[in-house]
Amino acid sequence: MTLPAGTPRFRGLTWDHPRGRAALERSAEASAGLIEWDVHSLEGFESAPIDELAARYDVIVLDHPHLGDALATDSLRPLGELFEASWLDSLGAASVGPSLASYRLGGELWALPLDAATQVAALLPDRVPAAPQTWAEVLELSRTEPVALSLAGPHAFLGFSSLCVALGEEPRVTPGAGYVSSATAEHAVSLLREIAGRAPAGTSELNPIGILERMRAERDIAYVPLVYGYVNYAAGDEGLRFAEAPSAVPGGRRGSTIGGTGLAVSRRAAVDDALLAYLRWHLDPLTQATFIPEHDGQPSSRAAWLDDRVNHDSHGFYRGTLETIEHAWVRPRIAGFTAFQSAASEILRSAILAGSAASSAARELDDRFDALAREGALS
Repeated sequence: MTLPAGTPRFRGLTWDHPRGRAALERSAEASAGLIEWDVHSLEGFESAPIDELAARYDVIVLDHPHLGDALATDSLRPLGELFEASWLDSLGAASVGPSLASYRLGGELWALPLDAATQVAALLPDRVPAAPQTWAEVLELSRTEPVALSLAGPHAFLGFSSLCVALGEEPRVTPGAGYVSSATAEHAVSLLREIAGRAPAGTSELNPIGILERMRAERDIAYVPLVYGYVNYAAGDEGLRFAEAPSAVPGGRRGSTIGGTGLAVSRRAAVDDALLAYLRWHLDPLTQATFIPEHDGQPSSRAAWLDDRVNHDSHGFYRGTLETIEHAWVRPRIAGFTAFQSAASEILRSAILAGSAASSAARELDDRFDALAREGALS
């Protein structure tokens, strides 16, 4: 890709991991000075106020739960104003799972699905030759092998939500009737508490990157049932292997909460054709199947997820987790949700790790969810 020299510069913000930055930094080098990318931590990516970022950056790599706050503060440009509808529709058909759909709100698309990810299982194949298929099998495995949970930051809440989905109840996406039924909430907390009680020391404090890095380097975690998939940790003979998330019953839904990232354009951006060409190029099918995985990225294109070479190079990461992402749950996109999920994780960590009453945690979760403003609710 070569863009004309002397084109105006734009500022972009992505997150500080090879999966988040390497492909974008390389494409920026080839863009003849069009854009430069700054990075912030995974924690910043998960919780930084979107209006503050949009005041400083033209292009922002974000996750779909930010949309409620972004729309409430009028921080982003609807992409229907910038790209033809037929091209955006084609992306929807080509994207894996709800990757594009998660960025559609109020009849508009707000981000291009650059990267697709959801919670899947991670394992050491020499200790866990076959991944558990159900949560009952996960419990059984935790009695003989070190099984860890992803609980830091918002991830206690995200794992809890995914387990509720597997148990047959999707959490509500609009406030007013609680987040999930007390019976499902208490069942999920009880199950997570039992696994956490046997987890290796220190794992509850690690974000997904920390868990996967420790798992690969120290080999003292044999299996994680729900952690956001990072293809980077599947590389090499000593790499991890990734598998479908467990279901509650054989053949049931793989409970998982979609993540991934999208390219959003802020209101401050003086958009021109060169920037649009640059953004569009990242979603081209050839780019998704070659450039993105070749530069540590994780494509959103279903064709890339099914590509033989892409799967060979990743030890089957994509085909091995396809069912999970195709049926992943989409979080609410309402104002205040990112702050809510951080608070909800604190509540759930206390119930899972410190033994506070699951019934009390369920009630507090409902109360906090119902207190959210309704203006940003899904249409």
